[in-house]
Amino acid sequence: MARAFLADASVVGIHHHPNKTEKQSAVFWIGKRAFDIVMSLLLLPVLAGVALLLLFLNPWLNEGPLLFVQKRMGRDCRPFRALKFRTMRAAPEISRSAEGGLEFERITKLGHVLRKYRLDELPQILNVLWGDMSLIGPRPDCYEHAEHYLGSVPRYRHRHAVRPGISGLAQVEVGYVEGSAATRRKVSADLYYIANANHRMEIWLVWRTIVTIVGRKGF
Repeated sequence: MARAFLADASVVGIHHHPNKTEKQSAVFWIGKRAFDIVMSLLLLPVLAGVALLLLFLNPWLNEGPLLFVQKRMGRDCRPFRALKFRTMRAAPEISRSAEGGLEFERITKLGHVLRKYRLDELPQILNVLWGDMSLIGPRPDCYEHAEHYLGSVPRYRHRHAVRPGISGLAQVEVGYVEGSAATRRKVSADLYYIANANHRMEIWLVWRTIVTIVGRKGF
């Protein structure tokens, strides 16, 4: 996969694939939504199994609520409530700024395991079924952070033209990023995906996500 999209966001534009007609594009997005629903339904038993296991383990290894619910920015910059298995000790409120790093000291031992294998993201298949998210797409940022990036990162708003994803091109190629400077690279990857999305790329991204998880690299 070409890495031109990893350049600074200011020099990467949105260009539709020259051979992609509007009809082909519509067929892709309809098929993508159908795939999201079918795969999410198939993953529900996995979600239920992990949830039951965590309900048993949490009182000893990760005391607190099972789920972490956070306001995130979705399609067309609309807010939605993203679900995750909680991996951090509770805090009165989110104090981390959009330019700050992840609060690693709050992650519990069990939380580290969940994050390593991306199991903390499993509840978001419910967000997919509800229509808030897709399996593949631009990763949704915390709403307050996203509002900051709207004013500090060029064309950040454009990445919200489609449903956000549990995984995406930026996650498997750029990795986890924080701050406006690094977010520019993420935006470049997201816009490349939106402009060139097709079934082949979708399958490739699902595969790369699996490889990333198995390799325990996270994103």
